[in-house]
Amino acid sequence: MKAAKTAKTNAARLLDSLGIEYELREYEVDPEDLSAIAVARKIGLPAEQVFKTLLTRAASGEYLFAVIPGDCELDLKKLAAAAEVKKVELASLKEVEPLTGYVRGGVTVMAARTDFPAYVDETIELFDVVSISAGVRGVQLLMAPGDYLRATGATLADLTKILRGAEAGG
Repeated sequence: MKAAKTAKTNAARLLDSLGIEYELREYEVDPEDLSAIAVARKIGLPAEQVFKTLLTRAASGEYLFAVIPGDCELDLKKLAAAAEVKKVELASLKEVEPLTGYVRGGVTVMAARTDFPAYVDETIELFDVVSISAGVRGVQLLMAPGDYLRATGATLADLTKILRGAEAGG
């Protein structure tokens, strides 16, 4: 198996254009386990510092990104309140790639095909460094939370419910 040199992703190019510092960190992809908890283990960060990006759809038909810690679950009611919409649901898997340009396990707000409003869980500000998908499976972007917020224009909000027991610990 040949080792491939990490090519710059569109998200990394966006950060370069904004003068934002980041680190690209590669990991081996297991197609059977694309969870943020598995990614966290592989890149050596706690799951609460590895943020996953979910595509959701409001009852009005508007799409929204929700970015939450890897050890948490999205609270759809909290997202709806933050976005000031009646109701929100997760977008179907078949909608994700056509709308974002990214496959499951590689979704990021940065340089997505469509510039949907983004909401980030407020816990992102607790860390010096967070990890976000670089836009492809197997590569994460490590960066300062303030830089992520600046690059995405995301709104901070309380978006999660904590997973209990074995689910949270991995």
